[in-house]
Amino acid sequence: MKAGGGMTAQSSLQRNGVVIDETFAEAFPMKATRILITAHNMAWARHAAVSATGFATSVIACGCEAGIEREIAPDESPDGRPGVSVLMFSMSGKELGKQLERRVGQCVLTCPTTAVFAGLPRGAPGSDVAALGKNLRFFGDGWQISKVIDGVRYWRVPVMDGEFVAQEDTPVVKAVGGGNLLLLARDTDAALAAAEAAVAAMKRLPNVVMPFPGGVVRSGSKVGSRYANLNASTNDAFCPSLVGLVAHSELAGGASAQEIGCVMEIVIDGLTEADVGAAMRVGMEAAIAIGPAGGLLRISAGNYGGKLGPFHFHLHRLLGSAGDAP
Repeated sequence: MKAGGGMTAQSSLQRNGVVIDETFAEAFPMKATRILITAHNMAWARHAAVSATGFATSVIACGCEAGIEREIAPDESPDGRPGVSVLMFSMSGKELGKQLERRVGQCVLTCPTTAVFAGLPRGAPGSDVAALGKNLRFFGDGWQISKVIDGVRYWRVPVMDGEFVAQEDTPVVKAVGGGNLLLLARDTDAALAAAEAAVAAMKRLPNVVMPFPGGVVRSGSKVGSRYANLNASTNDAFCPSLVGLVAHSELAGGASAQEIGCVMEIVIDGLTEADVGAAMRVGMEAAIAIGPAGGLLRISAGNYGGKLGPFHFHLHRLLGSAGDAP
């Protein structure tokens, strides 16, 4: 879920000339699972993973948030074939199970040569399970068979290229969604460069995904709207085109305010609070390295004043309190 709104920065620090607002990203409890999709080669594993994680940017309308975590080499794969690790998040275990079954059934079962396995350890404290192959086996129309290996059940479903193998279920764990960064830059080129650098750094970490296209959001949102049927609307406080038109703008005032021409957001979902915090930190560091010379002027974050989510990622704390030397 995209964090929105924003708090007026009461003080700031600077890193490499980039202003870091004294604010926090407000994140939310979610449920998550990891699945491993393997195939005859990496190309087909990725085809399935890309399809399965499509239309999964925000639980506001998509039902789940999902993304590719990393590629898996054959020597670390459950069946000795290349694969892709996918993380999927939703607001409840029930909805996650529904989304998982639909996406695996329509996007993985259908994809040539694929198999699917659970990617989280079984029996973790507080974990539940969601069906993976348990119900999809019925596609086999009675020809499906199961195999139990080391206490884990797998289903073998006949299909036209051989068989589709699916582990019966997958663990579901508590997770964190909605960590975010707002990158305030001189223009579109600069904002994209900073965002791309931040996303690339975050992707090197395990246990997190950035679910929006390319990991980046241009349509940051706030809670509520002047239209009664909408529960979210444009984050006008961070829209450069609305400076001077809205009652409160986060871009008005300050030495760099007139220079800010583009704002991009990155949303991070992770398996733990520590995972999200680590991703935000490395993302900020990568963006800060670009600095004002590359057009990045300021970093902020979206929140709801601390009223909706229990996870608060304070930017100054993530970076440490020391700023640029005078």
